[in-house]
Amino acid sequence: MTQLILIRHGETVWNQQRRMQGHSDSPLSETGLRQAQLLARRLKEIAFSALYSSDSGRAHHTARSVAEVTGHDIVLEPRLRERHFGVFEGLTGSEIEANYPADYVRFKSRDQAHVIPGGESASQFRARVFACFDEISSRHNGELVVVITHGLVLDVLYRAALGIAPELPRIHELVNAGINRLRYDGGTWHIEVWGDASHLDAGALTSA
Repeated sequence: MTQLILIRHGETVWNQQRRMQGHSDSPLSETGLRQAQLLARRLKEIAFSALYSSDSGRAHHTARSVAEVTGHDIVLEPRLRERHFGVFEGLTGSEIEANYPADYVRFKSRDQAHVIPGGESASQFRARVFACFDEISSRHNGELVVVITHGLVLDVLYRAALGIAPELPRIHELVNAGINRLRYDGGTWHIEVWGDASHLDAGALTSA
């Protein structure tokens, strides 16, 4: 069994503007910087063996705030990136609909096989996420590991733990810099804590 604390990066400028990020990036907002600092204080109180991060800037910046306080080295892992949204990246929903109407319809229908031009399908994304966490869990059997990643990575594991089909709309929150504790036991995911934002003050609480 491996225990994991999974964390979505701090809020970014594009989060505020409702722009699709994916493999593209934007800097942490002022709120996101505050979230990263408050998260670091919280994690300083927890003994964990390793700190992993997506190599996207927004996740890596969040992880650096943690590492500066806890003293851990950061293990950068490209497979922890957000889903690759290809030509959608950098655009708002209305801009995507206007410029790529057919692809937008398939995306909004949650078509798991649809490959966004220049990006990846939801099925390809899920396979990447599961393969990455299989390796991390095998490497750290019996340990507690912190992973700084992205909203849809968390969504994949939440659905796996609760048996929610990927085609169904999401109703659970993905809190920026929130604490999500899961354990991985013999190929099965279990949620222990989800969306714990007790370390964030009211002005630093954002989600999607």
